[in-house]
Amino acid sequence: MAVLGGLMGTVKEKWNASGGNEFASNISKSLPQGTQDYITQAQSKLFNREHFRSPTVFFGFGEERPFYFERTPALLVPRMKHNLTFFYLNYMVLTAILFVLTLIVSPGAIIGIAILGFAWVAVIRATQEGSVKIKGITITQKQASIGMSALSVLALFYILSNIFWWTLATSGFICGAHAVMRDAAMHKDEEDKVQMSGDLALSTEDEDAAFLNPVKSQPAEIPV
Repeated sequence: MAVLGGLMGTVKEKWNASGGNEFASNISKSLPQGTQDYITQAQSKLFNREHFRSPTVFFGFGEERPFYFERTPALLVPRMKHNLTFFYLNYMVLTAILFVLTLIVSPGAIIGIAILGFAWVAVIRATQEGSVKIKGITITQKQASIGMSALSVLALFYILSNIFWWTLATSGFICGAHAVMRDAAMHKDEEDKVQMSGDLALSTEDEDAAFLNPVKSQPAEIPV
């Protein structure tokens, strides 16, 4: 794992040195401003740390009945919708953790990623002078990095396909069971709260209402 981490660090440094970040930045800048603003707002809202629920809220520690199966469909569907929107960031983190754990216990995937890392190092070393010639064709370091990135995506898709589907199935089962069983109706986001504004004006008659000023009961007189 240490060797793999070192390879990934070397690849990242060489990618930055070859102008990979500049290329990605140019692609981002080529998008319309409205699209850029929408993507920025969506990212800031999706990965907002305030939407990550603490373990106390996630597992309902201290609550009288945090988990139970709701048999009424009219109540079960709103519960699932609420949990999916309220705990979505927790579900994403749980999926990522399961993916990493599955990757660690998969030697074949680790070896494949290590080979891919060595391939990156070989390509970067071959183009460290700025370009390389292959059968009379000159390939710049930036072109090699872009081509290697495309090949890496395909290789990772092949290497991690089994891990991806296993993680998706496992996390889907766990998160689905939590969304069905967790009763988190008492927890609301700021967006779910109803803002009350305005002054409460009470007239003299309202102030004298019976439910605001209960009349004290008089002791019953006993006739002599």
